[in-house]
Amino acid sequence: MIVIILNYFMNNQVKCMGAIIFTLFSQLCLAQEDTRHIQLHHLLDSLHRSNAFNGNVLVAEKGKVIYQESFGLADEKSKRKIDHDTAFELASVSKQFTAMAIILLQKQGKLSYSDEVSKYVPELAAYKGITLHHLLVHTSGLPDYMALAVKYWNKNDIATNASILKLFEQVKPEREFQPNEKWEYSDTGYLVLATVIERVSKSSFNDFLKQNIFMPLGMNRTFIYQRRYEPMQIENYAEGYIYSDSLKRKILPDELGNENYEVFLDGVVGDGMVNSTTEDLLKWDRALYTDQLIDDNDKKLVFSSHETSTGKATAYGYGWFIENSEKYGKVVSHSGDWAGYITYIERHIDRDKTIIILQNNSLESTVIPVPDICKIVYGE
Repeated sequence: MIVIILNYFMNNQVKCMGAIIFTLFSQLCLAQEDTRHIQLHHLLDSLHRSNAFNGNVLVAEKGKVIYQESFGLADEKSKRKIDHDTAFELASVSKQFTAMAIILLQKQGKLSYSDEVSKYVPELAAYKGITLHHLLVHTSGLPDYMALAVKYWNKNDIATNASILKLFEQVKPEREFQPNEKWEYSDTGYLVLATVIERVSKSSFNDFLKQNIFMPLGMNRTFIYQRRYEPMQIENYAEGYIYSDSLKRKILPDELGNENYEVFLDGVVGDGMVNSTTEDLLKWDRALYTDQLIDDNDKKLVFSSHETSTGKATAYGYGWFIENSEKYGKVVSHSGDWAGYITYIERHIDRDKTIIILQNNSLESTVIPVPDICKIVYGE
């Protein structure tokens, strides 16, 4: 009987000690999270007060949001504030969705990465040897369409993918280099990819992305929007602002007139024009850890640095910049800058951490504070 009583007290003492340790560990974890939240808010709030940050930020760890906050105005005129559901133009962050659409069409057997571009876009028949793969990883050598449009386009009209490709067919500007000879970031490549998506799928760029990416992932606040080419009433939308030195205030790019390329190129999709929220982009991030859209073989293409013909690494995958960091492991990211919007997404794949930043002020003082955010998240 004495032995039984002693065993009872010892077992319960062990259980009690275990419970205490678990409670202390839980409180320590919560304290760490609280500390990071406080530090992140201090960083972002300080930047906002110094006119360096205006928008939404979301930081997540293994899919759990550890910091999410909104700063500033979505509309300077009405003084409407930004909130978590505010949609922003993603600018070049859009490229990862264009790349994903090409991957999905490849998986459907409707195209091959090795297909020459002229198979789908005969307007570019003069540019032999360029494949869809070259477009995806920015090794095509196609000249910049924006520079071409600035020189030749009638600024009273808003250009579209079709009209820009017609301009290429007519002018035939010289290629920058031979296919895969070197890496050079190319908005032209992603304009062409969007056209390929439309012609192969026989649907609009917007409809294909909506049906095959946005709706399946529950990204209900993600859409294609060209506010100058096809204006609509979008609920809770962030207007994009730049600073005018002459007027000494923030303005919409429209106030610079039709000569501004951010106005007359508003009909172009593929290199930009996806609009979204931080919460929808977190859904996108989570889906990329699963096989919902693509499998592991596809992900190797998406998240690997591809090489040029000289063997030089491009540090670019299919719509993502690639970095192998000693501190953080494999990091994939993309930034965007267009018509007043400064955007950024960074995914630490090995450690499952995500940073999403959407801003609607593109000023000289605007910053993307990702290095400081990483230091806080990692407790540095």
